[in-house]
Amino acid sequence: MTRRRSSYRSLRSLQRDVRACRACVEAGFPLESLPVVHGHEGQLAYILGQAPGWVEGEERRPWRGRAGGTLRRWLDMDEDEFYGTFYCASVTRCYPGRSPGGRGDRTPTPREQELCAFWREWELRLLRPGLVVTVGGLAARRLLGLVRLGECVGRRFTYGDAVAIPLPHPSGASGWLNDPANRALVAEAAALVRDELDRLRGAGPLSPSAPSIRRRTGTDT
Repeated sequence: MTRRRSSYRSLRSLQRDVRACRACVEAGFPLESLPVVHGHEGQLAYILGQAPGWVEGEERRPWRGRAGGTLRRWLDMDEDEFYGTFYCASVTRCYPGRSPGGRGDRTPTPREQELCAFWREWELRLLRPGLVVTVGGLAARRLLGLVRLGECVGRRFTYGDAVAIPLPHPSGASGWLNDPANRALVAEAAALVRDELDRLRGAGPLSPSAPSIRRRTGTDT
């Protein structure tokens, strides 16, 4: 049974409840895995994707499939550096199953996204990361309110006290990356992520030129 406390004082207790969460199943949605949770206190950055794929759902570890390999190549990171740097989360935490149309995975419904937002909000409150990276259009919309990838990839924003940098989803199911101009934006965004991580490691000042995104609290809609 899903348990949600009114407040959390530790990441460990939050993760224990996330791993046992069945809120979407209890609401009647057909999920094909248990929640995927991966990260620990003290990490520099928070990365938010859409939902686990079938490989991630099977292993219960994020970014294990082909898209994860592409993402790490963009960021020029091996697995140890990637998982050591990023607290990995997603808009919804369970593998949602294949799309009814047969291409790619099913996009979580707005209600599923709302049910899972509780965990994200508490993670961000407890972790207070210096950098937030969104991966894919859904994550950019839900967390930052950004609509068009072409207007936000390659740019840096602020989200509360954190820098936020959007990336597209590295899945082959998206045609957005077929355009060479968009691939150039990805290279710019990845460079921004690496630069920001270097800044955080050196605790340098935040650039005042980054557009601000208001931090949301509570369950978003």
